[in-house]
Amino acid sequence: MTANTILPALAPVFFVILVGYGAGRLRIVENHHVDGLNALVMNFALPASLFVAIASAPRSEMLEQVPLFLTLGFVMLLIHLSWYFFVRASSDVSKADAALQALTISFPNLAGVGLPIAAAVIGTGGTVPIAVALAAGSIIVSPLSLIFVELNSRKPMEESATGAAGQVPTAFLRSVTKPVVLAPALGILYSLARLELPSLAKASLTLVGVAAPGVALFLTGLILSSQPFRLNWSVVAATGLADIGRPILTAVVVFTLPISTETAKIAMLISAMPSGFFGILFAEGYRLDSAATGSMVIASTLFSIVTLATVIALLFPEFATPVLK
Repeated sequence: MTANTILPALAPVFFVILVGYGAGRLRIVENHHVDGLNALVMNFALPASLFVAIASAPRSEMLEQVPLFLTLGFVMLLIHLSWYFFVRASSDVSKADAALQALTISFPNLAGVGLPIAAAVIGTGGTVPIAVALAAGSIIVSPLSLIFVELNSRKPMEESATGAAGQVPTAFLRSVTKPVVLAPALGILYSLARLELPSLAKASLTLVGVAAPGVALFLTGLILSSQPFRLNWSVVAATGLADIGRPILTAVVVFTLPISTETAKIAMLISAMPSGFFGILFAEGYRLDSAATGSMVIASTLFSIVTLATVIALLFPEFATPVLK
């Protein structure tokens, strides 16, 4: 198995989450009012990181990533819609909560887990595919989730003021103007236009963006410290769909379409990453219940030790070293 590759990459992830969890449980950091940290991650650090990574990629390299963008975007969208309608039909979960659960399951943890795994398996060239995958999720499934949340978490007075006909365009505008959605879209345009990011701007944005993975994981642990871990049928089903269903669906897509072997392997590796933390952070920002999404992230991250090891062993056998000699 690939314990030598996966465990060193996942260990820091769990460590930072546990630090955040401990800080919240010990009341070192307030874990019920985290608006400031949430705004730092979602409005500044993560958008800056995404923009720099994508805008710095050469136009030719960005065009080579189009099949990867479309493949992962399609898979994420299908997983998102499947879980949303499934959980709405099988439980009394609200539309807003169902949308954020779907975002958690469909959009893998690429910032916290994807980058170190890709660096270990693919090398330095793994940064651009991860950035493109982040862009696909940020541009396709994040706005879709936010539209559902905006439409179903508005106050009655706001609804009467805009009217039913104006709710959808207003919700769409609010969702696509979020920094975490705008930044990767602008980064793609910047790269395709062959514009060179000034060194001073790149250094400044990188300094802001470098905090994104660590602070996001710390914040995830902080939020989780304020709620219990619940292992129920929905958490088990969500973990299976994210860690097993997502890479299998990606494999079906890449083997059906005329995609290069290298792109196919990278797409399946990215799809095998555990559930991401966007759902938790958006839930906190909109004052929604994040207990279910938090439990899904924990269960998916733990189970991904097995599923990621399997995917890497099958697709990148050069990294498969026996655990026991």
